[in-house]
Amino acid sequence: MIEPFQLVWFFSIFLMLLTLLVLIEVSRSNKRRENEVMFDTDVFDEKVKERGFSVKEIHTLEKLVRASKFDNKDAVMNSATLFETAVMDFYTARNVYDVRDETLESVAGLREKLGFTAKNPLAKIKSTRQFSVGDRVDVIMENGDRLKHSEITWKNEKEWAVFYDNSFGSSDYFVGKRIRIRWTRPEDAVYSAWLPVKRAGLGEFVLEHSCNLGKQQLRRWVREIVDFPVEATFEDGSTCTGRLYDLSAGGIMVGLPIECNNGQHVKIQFELPSFGVQNAEIEILRSLGKKNPAYPDFFSQTASFIGAFGWVQEIVLQYIFEVHKAKKVAENGPKMS
Repeated sequence: MIEPFQLVWFFSIFLMLLTLLVLIEVSRSNKRRENEVMFDTDVFDEKVKERGFSVKEIHTLEKLVRASKFDNKDAVMNSATLFETAVMDFYTARNVYDVRDETLESVAGLREKLGFTAKNPLAKIKSTRQFSVGDRVDVIMENGDRLKHSEITWKNEKEWAVFYDNSFGSSDYFVGKRIRIRWTRPEDAVYSAWLPVKRAGLGEFVLEHSCNLGKQQLRRWVREIVDFPVEATFEDGSTCTGRLYDLSAGGIMVGLPIECNNGQHVKIQFELPSFGVQNAEIEILRSLGKKNPAYPDFFSQTASFIGAFGWVQEIVLQYIFEVHKAKKVAENGPKMS
């Protein structure tokens, strides 16, 4: 009869052998990726030739694609998302702080040459490395304080920095604490990330890069120009009245006597003709200033619906549909029976 300790011993030996086999297979797989010819190598070579990359840049691209999980070699040149994914995998495997400066510079140069920076309106945003020096950002502290219209002062592949003017105390106080960075690309989305402050001083926060960006889509719904009274209730319980300028299923433009901060949450109430009183929560995306000549004292502010807004969204869609149908009938006249 087999003793219990013998069963444990046999099972341990089995697990050790299984683990060894897995490690051997992983090692073989990595060696194949590093040395064997990958799919679409000919396509990769053709794209490299067309773009006129330097020998160093080609070598860097090779490193990126070998560190990635892509099967086809040209994937890193197909989109900004795939490029930044490969960059992240490469920096994680090699430790970005151990990568040679010339390789880091080559990665940054490739991003520029491939048009994968945020300056290109067609490039998808995946990483803070795509931002540019001078870009305007908002800085939000953990306690809710906001530093509006800060900017990126410098960046490299390892770190980047945003301006801080000691508005909320010494910058050294924030070292190790998290701040939220919000960057808006017009006609696209608001991108944000919570990041720990690595260092501070000389009017700036120094941060690590992130590929975990929150994305809040700016409105791409059909908009309907309106002029409805609206009542706004703020987080501290105070209220004010304003006007609803336009309306879509994704959000609104509202005019208020108070200029709100980007990211601020506000509850609003307005009456939608034929559909009654609507209550919704919104997040302010940006303030456009006093833009509406009909209401010169109101700040025009874009906002998106947040929270449990599904019902309001459905009502707004029905309202816009009914308005457009009525306009079409008015333009074409009633159908003859």
